[in-house]
Amino acid sequence: MTKQTNGSAPGVFLLITSILLWLPACGGNAPGRFDGSETAQGRREMFFGLSRTPQTAADPIAGETYKHLAENPFQLVSAAPLSTFSADVDTASYANVRGMLNRGHIPPADSVRIEEFVNYFRYDYGSPTGEAPFHVDVEVGSAPWAPQHRLMRIGLQSKDTLTTDRKASNLVFLLDVSGSMNSPDKLPLLQSALHLLVEELDERDTVAIVVYAGASGLVLPATHCGESSAIHAAIDSLSSGGSTNGGAGIELAYNVAVENFIDGGINRVILGTDGDFNVGVSREGDLESLITAKAKTGVYLSVLGFGRGNLQDVTMETLADKGNGNYSYIDSKFEARKVLVSELGSTLEVVAKDVKIQVEFNPTQVRSYRLIGYENRMLDAQDFNDDKKDAGEIGAGHRVTALYEVVPAGGPIEAPALDELRYQTPNNATEAATSGELCTVKLRYKEPDSDRSNLISHPVQDSQAGFQELSPSTRWAVAVASFAMLMKGSEHCGDITTTDIIRWANESVEEDSDGYCSQFIYLVGRYQELVGR
Repeated sequence: MTKQTNGSAPGVFLLITSILLWLPACGGNAPGRFDGSETAQGRREMFFGLSRTPQTAADPIAGETYKHLAENPFQLVSAAPLSTFSADVDTASYANVRGMLNRGHIPPADSVRIEEFVNYFRYDYGSPTGEAPFHVDVEVGSAPWAPQHRLMRIGLQSKDTLTTDRKASNLVFLLDVSGSMNSPDKLPLLQSALHLLVEELDERDTVAIVVYAGASGLVLPATHCGESSAIHAAIDSLSSGGSTNGGAGIELAYNVAVENFIDGGINRVILGTDGDFNVGVSREGDLESLITAKAKTGVYLSVLGFGRGNLQDVTMETLADKGNGNYSYIDSKFEARKVLVSELGSTLEVVAKDVKIQVEFNPTQVRSYRLIGYENRMLDAQDFNDDKKDAGEIGAGHRVTALYEVVPAGGPIEAPALDELRYQTPNNATEAATSGELCTVKLRYKEPDSDRSNLISHPVQDSQAGFQELSPSTRWAVAVASFAMLMKGSEHCGDITTTDIIRWANESVEEDSDGYCSQFIYLVGRYQELVGR
């Protein structure tokens, strides 16, 4: 996150960014390959993630589907001392909501997934040491929206892989070329994104291209990236039309990936679509079963979502989850460069699979708690030790952040009380309960080629820090989570305002060479403007 002056006036910042946003275009790039030219239009795209499609407040979003997830409630430690969830590194929700705000829409509450907002950004958690692929970093301080509560931030940093050390890749591009993709922010943007990715590959790697519309077909057999001109030409040749038989395309793409499987390498299908499967295998449950079966081949799945109006977010998130992969939404060349260039290693190469997190709270220190976000990643307590239970995959260099709001022991009850039990009495506290530990954070993960999990355990003490004493990384994560909570209409927001969020964000920015932080602060101001209307 370039150095930005702490406490800089939000009004001045937003004035400057607004001027930058509305700079007139001085020409533009062709809709195909992105040459990085510094035209005014290019600066707008690179900085704010705007697509080249004209933005109007009348753009429809009524045809888009989002899954409703009830917000995680407070849990009494006496009844539920264990909180268990699957690690998640998807970021689609943030980029999708960014596109809505830039088009002048207030996002539907269900389109906002808090953990995907928080995990969109990079944090300084330190590098892993020893054999474990993770470094675990935990910090505790006061919650700014409820100062009498504590806020715990759990951060995981996976080991990074240099480009020169990256494994050889067997990639199959599975591309939706149906009629629904006939829009500048769909197939043409998808083509631009793939051109960027191919430029990052080399002679170690192969690419095949499968397309689907009413039927599926192999446009390009597995081709070494030393012959990248053939791959670029195949991408340029694509055009859209017809209905969307995604199931047939999935079958063919996985077959091609398995035929070219690289033992010990990266084997991945990269699906580019708006998710609108309307013929063949199209129901969510059937698609889920199909992808779950294909995941057993050892081929991972990345899902790249595109477009507006009929975006099937539910379908794409389900496919990525069941396909042992990740889900990103590409609203611009700015985002394509982030996902497929800057974060190529984490997008392609898995360093740990079935990553689960379990927190055990100490009843002598904590009365109740709630996990902020991750509603669709919750697991039962017994799932933590069950190596057959599927969980999240973590790529090289990925960071995972989770936040808990904690009510200290003796604090007000923030969850429904339980009647006294007739047949049991509470268990006696162990000696560890008197240690002063707030909780213990545990991780289970598998090496990419193993079916047996490893355990990491990390006891946590509360240093009694105030919010302003917390690290910039934690305060930034809290600012981002607060914005997501506000847009979701969370009942736990307290009196948070957009002015508070902008101030916390400005005060916590340390480095912003890529412009992601400045972009976020602009979006908070944009939301404030839209709500004010």
